[in-house]
Amino acid sequence: MEYDFVPLPARKPLRWPDGKRLAVMLTINFEHWDKVRDSAKPYYPGGPGIVGGDLPGNVYDNPNYTWREYGQRVGVWRMFDVFDRAGVPATCTMNAKMGLERRAVIDAALARGWEILAHNYVQSELLTDFFFDEAQEREVIRETLQVYREVCGRPARGWLSSSLRCTLNTVDLLAEEGLLFTTDLLNDDQPYLIRTRSGRPMVSVPYTSEVNDFTVFMRQGMDVNGALAVFREQFDWLYAESASSARFMNIGLHPHVIGQPFRIRALRDFIDYARGIEGVWFATREEIATWYLQQYGEHGG
Repeated sequence: MEYDFVPLPARKPLRWPDGKRLAVMLTINFEHWDKVRDSAKPYYPGGPGIVGGDLPGNVYDNPNYTWREYGQRVGVWRMFDVFDRAGVPATCTMNAKMGLERRAVIDAALARGWEILAHNYVQSELLTDFFFDEAQEREVIRETLQVYREVCGRPARGWLSSSLRCTLNTVDLLAEEGLLFTTDLLNDDQPYLIRTRSGRPMVSVPYTSEVNDFTVFMRQGMDVNGALAVFREQFDWLYAESASSARFMNIGLHPHVIGQPFRIRALRDFIDYARGIEGVWFATREEIATWYLQQYGEHGG
């Protein structure tokens, strides 16, 4: 994985379609965990859990499993209602096992025409488990993409690794499988090109671990107003900067976190706020990556 270090002031101005200034990506992560896995390592990467203390993966952790399942059974449908009311799309990610085991959730997103990215085979398996075994990493990626095709009816165009734990080989493997973009990297507010060993172009459309419901609610302990303040502060600053060169903003969302009744207002009120600002583009990552390749492949240099 190789990309140029180009500091922001050295770049040419970036413009979105139709004169839009700020692209907003609201990312719902459709994630699946098996009840147990054949490992003594702690089961839930990317914690914390709702109940403290780590159990080994081969021991069923009832509160942490069913807390997450709440998002699939209840929370995500509350989120669908918020998006439907606002009339804006989400850009989603999907574990392969989510497509196999919780098909109703995926079908609901597809029926709305929303973007879905491949998001590993199962949430608790990290690509870094195969850091020294490229062949096995390739196999996991291929199995994930095969299920994606079966469930979504088209090849995947983008990828997010579970817990963002990619390897130095992941981007090269994704390019070889025909994908267009990755969202694993956290290092920019604009897209940029990644060089791959196959020569196929890959676009980085970064995710975020900070403007993320898991971080603000679970790690930082904010209430609904605190989370909304984070979302709006990020938006306002990026919007001001976008007057000279376009930016994007991502919010990472998890149905078992922000889908709780006492948190969902942060999502509703932020969407209402952003919808009221001129020049905002509720974009998919594929739209951003495709536009960037067509118009601004040399933007960074």
